[in-house]
Amino acid sequence: MNAGGKNNNISMKTTGSSTNCAEFQAQLPELFESGTDLKEQEHLKTCEQCSALVSDLEYIAQQAKLLLPIHDPSPAVWENIQTSLSSEKQNSGSRPVK
Repeated sequence: MNAGGKNNNISMKTTGSSTNCAEFQAQLPELFESGTDLKEQEHLKTCEQCSALVSDLEYIAQQAKLLLPIHDPSPAVWENIQTSLSSEKQNSGSRPVK
């Protein structure tokens, strides 16, 4: 039974590869990071619950990429940071000690 008191046979269903939902879900972070084509996972072919979970996670990951475009700052930004740090270092050396 799950937390809601319902018997959820799908969540602990064992597939031919003897992977249950808990085992599969424990492997998900590694599978996502590896770039594995999750649709090829045997467990997803027989488990609607985990298949829906993976679909939701893939959608969330795709949408998250759209939130903030990833751009490297121009070389001028790094030069300005370097100049500012150098100026601060020089100015801190000329300040009187209290």
